[in-house]
Amino acid sequence: MPDIIETTVCRLNELSGDAKDKARAWYREGGFDDDWYDAVYEDFQRVAQILGLNLKTRTVRLMGGGTRQDPCIWFRGFWSQGDGACFESFYAYRKGTPRRIREYAPQDTELHCIADALQVIQRRNFYQLRAEATHRGHYYHEYCMAISVERDSPSWQDMTADAEDTMIEALRDLARWLYRQLEREYDYLSSDEVVDEAIIANGYTFTEAGQRFG
Repeated sequence: MPDIIETTVCRLNELSGDAKDKARAWYREGGFDDDWYDAVYEDFQRVAQILGLNLKTRTVRLMGGGTRQDPCIWFRGFWSQGDGACFESFYAYRKGTPRRIREYAPQDTELHCIADALQVIQRRNFYQLRAEATHRGHYYHEYCMAISVERDSPSWQDMTADAEDTMIEALRDLARWLYRQLEREYDYLSSDEVVDEAIIANGYTFTEAGQRFG
C-alpha cells in the first residue's frame, strides 16, 4: 500500500522570517508575469512619439498561429556590466516637443533635457535633421544602437559640426532613461511588500521551510 505522508502547509503570513524569504525568492524567480514591463514599454512608446521618434516594429508569432507587431525595444538587466536598453527607430523633427513633453511628464527633468537638446540642434539646422537607430550585436544597451544622422536640406546644406554627436547622444540618453524606468519598475515589483501582496492574492501555499507546495 502507498505510504501517506502528512505535510504542514502554510500561508505566507504563517511562515518564519527565513521561510518567508525563501517563499519570496521562489516568486521572484518564477512567479513574475512575463509582461511585467508592458506598462513601461507603453509609456516609452508615448514618450518616443512626442519626441518625434517612429519606433520600428517586428513580427511576433503567437501560439494560436497568428502574428502581432511589437515595437523594436529590448533590454537586459539588472545586475551585470553591459546591461541596458536599446531600440530601433526613425527620428524627425516634431513641432512643440519641449512643451508637449513637459505636459506629459512635468516632473521628469531627464526627458525635458532630451527634448530641449533635440530642439536646439534642430533649430541650428533649420529643423531638417533626421536620424535612424538600428540595433547591432548580441547585447542590449545604448551603445548597441548604430545611429546615423543626416540633414534633409533641399539646397544640400551640410549639418552643423555638432549635429551628429548631439543627436546620437540624445537618443542614447533616451535609451538610458528607458533602462532606468525598467529598473525602477522591477525594483518596485520585486520589493517585499509587493511580492507579499501577490503571493497572498494568488493563494500560494508553502511548507514550513518556505518551499512552494503543490
